[in-house]
Amino acid sequence: MLTWDKSKVRVLVVDDHELTRFSLSLALRNQRDIELVGLASNGMEAIELVKQHHPDVIILDLQMPVMNGLSASTHIKAAYPDIQILAYSSLEDPQTEVMIQTANFDAFCTKDTATSDLIRMVRQLSQQVPGS
Repeated sequence: MLTWDKSKVRVLVVDDHELTRFSLSLALRNQRDIELVGLASNGMEAIELVKQHHPDVIILDLQMPVMNGLSASTHIKAAYPDIQILAYSSLEDPQTEVMIQTANFDAFCTKDTATSDLIRMVRQLSQQVPGS
């Protein structure tokens, strides 16, 4: 059986851009209260890593090959409704707001969000995870 440190927020980062994954992993690994449990480059990889690592929070890019963030969030929330999903996108299309309101996301931020604000959002979402 898997065991992990319940005092840390377990985070999965999902983005198809290697530099974004690397930057986020550096930022998250420098936080004492956050444990980075995995990096995925598309929605299919994200679903597999969720099954393996059961993160508390997922930072999920919306536009990716193989399976986009919208589809991945639907699959993840169906199986693990308590996982908090932070949609992370460079999109600023007015339709994005409508999509987000109907999607399986718990929060949204654009990729130009300051790193400190993103980390604060991850911590706030972790407060909504049952048992945390």
